[in-house]
Amino acid sequence: MRTTLTLDDDVAEALKDQARQLDQPFKQVVNNALRRGLSPAAPQPRTPYRVAPHRSGLRPGVDPLRLNQLNDALEANDAEPTQA
Repeated sequence: MRTTLTLDDDVAEALKDQARQLDQPFKQVVNNALRRGLSPAAPQPRTPYRVAPHRSGLRPGVDPLRLNQLNDALEANDAEPTQA
């Protein structure tokens, strides 16, 4: 298919340089560049996310879900006026 295409100067120069380096016709370099640009990117292999477990340092019997209750109780005690 024959068509007219207007390229920016820097893009045209880069394509010409690549055509010279690869010793390929300009048309083939342009078509290859367009094919690479239009093809979907190959998915990058992902490494699975791993969590390294560690000890929390809480003593047996301490419920981490009730720590806010302890904090509230301590704040309530601090808010009470001291008697002299």
